[in-house]
Order: sequence, then structure tokens, then C-alpha cells
Amino acid sequence: MAKQDNKKKSLARRILGAIPVNAWIAFFVVGGIALMLLWMVYGPGESNVVTTERVERVTLTPTQIKSIESIGEWEFLAVSDEEIVDTVSHGFFGDSELIRIYYGTLRMGIDLRQARKGWIRLEGDTVCADLPPVRLLGNEFIDEARTQTFYETGTWTAADRKRLYLKASRIMRQRVVNRDNLNKASQQAEAQMDKLLHAMGFEHVRITVGK
Repeated sequence: MAKQDNKKKSLARRILGAIPVNAWIAFFVVGGIALMLLWMVYGPGESNVVTTERVERVTLTPTQIKSIESIGEWEFLAVSDEEIVDTVSHGFFGDSELIRIYYGTLRMGIDLRQARKGWIRLEGDTVCADLPPVRLLGNEFIDEARTQTFYETGTWTAADRKRLYLKASRIMRQRVVNRDNLNKASQQAEAQMDKLLHAMGFEHVRITVGK
């Protein structure tokens, strides 16, 4: 029985010894690759799966800031007004009276040239813009070509008419540039700047308007 087992082992050694070394190397290489592929498919769990995600960095360039600032004065509310203004001069020979009708359009908005340094900036992925306060854009809002004299007695100089003009301007300013209209213009400023920045490709925007 022992002799028979020895014959089988001897036969096995002869068969294995007949296989070339290169064949053994190829066998182990192919086997190793096969085991690696099986491990990659069935081995790792869901927690070991590697995923890639594309991250787009939000940027705000000096060129973009300059293009916005170049807007300068930006109007958000225009209000037309009409005022009847009079003046009386008391003289030795009697009183003189002048009544005139003035028309004007008062425009409210912001001047981006007055924005402070760093008024627009990035905070994370959000563009933050701190706008200057809304104010009256320009002091020459009366249309002198439309000014009409309603009533006039006596003699009036150019200086007298200039004083009446300034009085009408002051009345218009007090009537129109009020809290309600300034708030309306501020809301429009916020909405329009928000729209502009979104149009430039910024997704997250925060706008504040100075008081």
C-alpha cells in the first residue's frame, strides 16, 4: 500500500516538474488579477465607494465691480410735482404781488460713485452689496421752460424771480422727498441690484441699502 502511495507522489512530482516556470508565473499572475477583480466587485461595501463632485468656485473680479460702479447715478423713483408759489412786496405806493406756477420732476436713487470701499464683496458663496443711501438726484429739477406767471402786479427784478424759484424748489423738495417715497426707492434699489447680480451669474445675493 505504501509502495502504491509512493508511486502516486512520484508521478505527481514528475507531472508538476514538467510544467515550465513561465507557465507557473502566468498562472499566479492571472490568478492574482482574478482575485483582485472579484474583491473590487464584491468586496468593498457602500461606505467604501469613492465619489467625485465638481465644485465651482464663486469669484467676483475687479472688472465686474468696476462695471457696476460705472453705472454712477441710478434712478429708482421719479415723482412729478406742480406748485403755485406767490410773493408780495409792500411799497410806498401799494403792494405788488407775483404768483407763478412751477413744474418739476424729482428723481430719487443712488450714486454708486459714493459707495464706500468694499461695498460689494464675497462672503462664502454669497455676493453681499451695501448700497449707498437713496437720495435726491440733482437739485435742478424744476422745468423753467414750463414755468407760468399766473398773476403779476408791480415791478419784479430777476433777483425777485430767483428767490421765488428757490422757494418753489424748497416746497417741492419737502413735499416729495419724504419717508414713504425714499422707502419705495430703496425697495426698488434692492430689487434692481438683486436682478443685476443674478443676471451676472451669481446665485446667492444679499443686498442692503444705506439709511
